[in-house]
Amino acid sequence: MTWVTILPPLVAIIVVLWRREVILALFLAVFTAEFLLLSPGNVTGDVMAPLNAFVNSLERIVAVFATAGNSRILIFSLLIGALLAYIRVSGGVSALVEMMVGSGLARGRRSVGLLTTLTGVVIFIESNLSVLTSGILARGLFDKYGMSRARLAYIIDSTSAPVCILILLNGWGAYVLALLSGYQLGQPAVVVLWGTVVLNFYALITLGLVFYTVLSDRVYGPMAISDGKARAETLSHHHEYPPTRARFMLVPLLTMILGMIGFMWWTGDGDIALGNGSKSVLYATALAALVAYVMMVSSRRFSHIQLVEIGFRGMGELLPLVTIVLFSLALGASLQQLGTGVFIAGLVGNYLPLVLVVPVLFLSGALISFTTGTSWGTFAILIPLGVPLIQSLGLPPSLVLAAILGGGVFGDHCSPISDTTAISAIASGCDLLEHVRTQLPYALIAGAISLIFYVIASVIML
Repeated sequence: MTWVTILPPLVAIIVVLWRREVILALFLAVFTAEFLLLSPGNVTGDVMAPLNAFVNSLERIVAVFATAGNSRILIFSLLIGALLAYIRVSGGVSALVEMMVGSGLARGRRSVGLLTTLTGVVIFIESNLSVLTSGILARGLFDKYGMSRARLAYIIDSTSAPVCILILLNGWGAYVLALLSGYQLGQPAVVVLWGTVVLNFYALITLGLVFYTVLSDRVYGPMAISDGKARAETLSHHHEYPPTRARFMLVPLLTMILGMIGFMWWTGDGDIALGNGSKSVLYATALAALVAYVMMVSSRRFSHIQLVEIGFRGMGELLPLVTIVLFSLALGASLQQLGTGVFIAGLVGNYLPLVLVVPVLFLSGALISFTTGTSWGTFAILIPLGVPLIQSLGLPPSLVLAAILGGGVFGDHCSPISDTTAISAIASGCDLLEHVRTQLPYALIAGAISLIFYVIASVIML
């Protein structure tokens, strides 16, 4: 494996910056990866190589559906469109906004931001559930007070993953424990994992920046521009649909939350932490959409035909973002076969000074996650590399693991090809590129401070 393995993500990034077109960028990245995967004999002097790469790219996209977990993510993303359309058209969103404003619970910008953040913190059982619940709940409130959807996307995205990786009583914790199983670390794996909480500087700093943004009601850089546009639009704000009853939003939302918890317990055979996240979020979203449909039919204001049209219209609104998720999953599979992540991880060698090993692992995690669009895939690549370094160099296990976990989340927050980034955009109703552009300065600041902290921690602990 050589440097050419990083060409596909570079193509994606260059095209995104040049054309501001994510779908085209992702497809060209998949095409580049499949071209590189052709054997040298098929590439050199073969005029059919581009056609073969094109066909293989299509087959790679089709193969995404061969994995049940991927198919669930895509179906769930479409169902979210139907659910959002139902609660919006029913007048439930408008009614909840009026109710919360009237009750004083959402009396201003700070209280709305704090409510959104705390919702994401409390729902730590699964990152997608945290993002969806916070985003759906707060959309109308952010519009009411002239706060941009980009700010909402930043808050829910920068709350969900950091909280899930700090409060480890969930699928994230179970997944990392599974990756650590079989290694001799000198202490139980669960002890090592819990030790990462205070050393996961990126997650802690990111949460601190979110609370600063909410409590100070200040935003900077591209996000300030987005907020300025949102405030101008609020001057002529009116409800898209007349308020009816808040229950048309609250009941489906509670169904989704409780359903997610119940299905996590069910798929985990009584242990929520071992539950299947992709199954649970799909089942919970489908159940919530069904409940919303039944409530609207029972109100006698909507017919079955109308609700089918509303549901498909809602799905159609999210098709571009669902396509981005599909292409991101295909690109991740191509990069895994190409060995992009392994190549980047291999840059961490035995020639580094001891105090730089942990900081470089953090940077490697960020780079792998950024280029592949997956934090969990980054964990799977780097933990098998980091554990031998712990064993051979005597590094603190929790510090090394915290750097890997934090780096994975850092890169994911910066990546335009991350499925989590796309889902945050879906939940908040924000343009994907706007979300990436406005969140990036905050993520880079948190990442830079974290890198400094890992250098200091390495000097102190080694």
